[in-house]
Amino acid sequence: MDKQLLGYKGIKPVFAVMLLLTVLQGVSILMMAKGLAEAVSALFAGAPLSGQTGRISMFLGAFLLRHGLGLLQQKIGSAFADRTAADVRGRVLRKLFRLGPRFARTEGTGHLVTLALEGTEKFRKYLELILPRMAGMSIIPWLILAYVFFRDITSGVILLVSMPILIAFMILIGLAARKQAEKQMDTFRVLSNHFVDSLRGLETLKLLGQSREHGASVAKVSDRYRRATMRTLRVAFLSSFALDFFTMLSVAVVAVGLGLRLVNGQLELVTALTVLILAPEYFLPVRQVGTDFHATQDGKEAGAVMQSILDRPAEEPADSDGAPGPGVDWRWSPFSRLTLSGVTVQHQAEAYGSAPETDGAERGREAGADRPAEGCTDGSGQEQGQGQRPQSPQNPQSPRSLDGASFEVQGMPTIGIIGASGAGKSTLIDVLGGFLAPDAGEICLNGTPVGSLAGEAWRSQITYIPQNPYLFSCSLLDNIRFYSPEASREEALQAVEAAGLAGLVRSLPSGLDEPIGEGGRQLSGGQAQRVALARAFLSDRPIILLDEPTAHLDIETEYELKQTMLRLFRGKLVFLATHRLHWMPDMDRVLVMDHGRIVEEGTHSGLLGKGGAYDALIRSQMEGVR
Repeated sequence: MDKQLLGYKGIKPVFAVMLLLTVLQGVSILMMAKGLAEAVSALFAGAPLSGQTGRISMFLGAFLLRHGLGLLQQKIGSAFADRTAADVRGRVLRKLFRLGPRFARTEGTGHLVTLALEGTEKFRKYLELILPRMAGMSIIPWLILAYVFFRDITSGVILLVSMPILIAFMILIGLAARKQAEKQMDTFRVLSNHFVDSLRGLETLKLLGQSREHGASVAKVSDRYRRATMRTLRVAFLSSFALDFFTMLSVAVVAVGLGLRLVNGQLELVTALTVLILAPEYFLPVRQVGTDFHATQDGKEAGAVMQSILDRPAEEPADSDGAPGPGVDWRWSPFSRLTLSGVTVQHQAEAYGSAPETDGAERGREAGADRPAEGCTDGSGQEQGQGQRPQSPQNPQSPRSLDGASFEVQGMPTIGIIGASGAGKSTLIDVLGGFLAPDAGEICLNGTPVGSLAGEAWRSQITYIPQNPYLFSCSLLDNIRFYSPEASREEALQAVEAAGLAGLVRSLPSGLDEPIGEGGRQLSGGQAQRVALARAFLSDRPIILLDEPTAHLDIETEYELKQTMLRLFRGKLVFLATHRLHWMPDMDRVLVMDHGRIVEEGTHSGLLGKGGAYDALIRSQMEGVR
């Protein structure tokens, strides 16, 4: 049995019931064989048919009992599989939300969607089939073997010797089938991601005249999956043929032995018939396991992938309220304080297997950047040591996406995070959003150490605006009410006006009720950003995180949105990660990052003209910031 199966909730009592029903099934099989063999041998000896009513009734009763128990097993297994698959899917989805967008980008959206839908159904089928099969293989062959030994030792020895050979051959083919199933799962993952990406980029491909060329790429990926599936099916057919061949050969050997001894008068007809009827039943559970093993390999692999996602480390809130520690005031106010001390995040290729975000934190460190990380204080200058994360067990010389970041924020300032591509800006935003937990260093809220910012109480105060805001497949109104689903229509209209979306709403046939997103009206990049701003205006959340929110917009659209965004920033704590320097004069504070480190910190006017990293960025971009 797969060891992973024992970890699912409620499987032990279900499997115990399966074993009990299997024992009853085994007894009914013996009663069937005994009743049928005795009736046939009596009729062969010349006994009247009317005298075999009891034996025939025993055979029919045992037959109905056996199949009734089989249906009951199937119903119990199906109910358990439904519950478990739904539970696993729910836990996987909750874990994906905790792991955050970085993990989704790394694994591929298409793969995760396919896993949550088709993968869960395959896993459910695997659970439904494997439990009764494993219970049958655990009991029925040994029950039959014991009875055959009691009736005829020679036939029992033949059956006993045949079974290990059959199992050994099944294991060998099973190993080959598992290898093929893993390859098929990999190609299925590639196909899923490729298909979703193709759908998303269909408009771009059409506009660039590359749709026909991309069609050949889709066909190539599909053909690769087809070949992987055919290889898996060939192994499955070979396994079924081998199981049937060896089973028939073993039964034939038993039948020949029984016939020779029956002819020589060394065996009674009733015993020979009983053994001959039971011999196929002896091998049947093994054949069923072998057949369903190949039929459920996709489900087993899908279950393993989902379990690997569940086993990934993610910061869990330490108490039932979703806060990482007791006694922490989680409602951000002008008197709140957030402190990061020596926060380090190892290279993301080590954490998720993704492509590097930086070119290495050990190169090009600026002078003065190696300041010591300070501990959290309780407001009186006394350091708090508890809750500090241990140093990362990973190689300390490996590249880091974030390397010893230390700063403190109090109240409601606007903070610009500036740096070249790969400097670690997005990683810092992910840490502040709770999507990444630091490998080393310490995070404190109001002087209280916390492991990370993954608690629900912290996240519920954040408005997150990424480079490409996601528009859900629903109405424009529902998209705007994303953070505030209970907001009224009048409040949504006020947010629309504040975000500069009033003209768009008036141009839509259904106004706020116009469907947008996938399957609805497509919005431009600037319009999508305005929808994200309207969400933020409608929300009363005091913290705003922006990760390159205008990176994909032209400069005219960006300057048009800028005044709207600056109005949104009033009275809120804002972290704006960008590589465009024209935002910095409007920020209360600037953090300059390079290779995962905060190399300069201050105001725009204070950093200007110092000849440091900030001036170097201005010279490289030539944006004319004054």
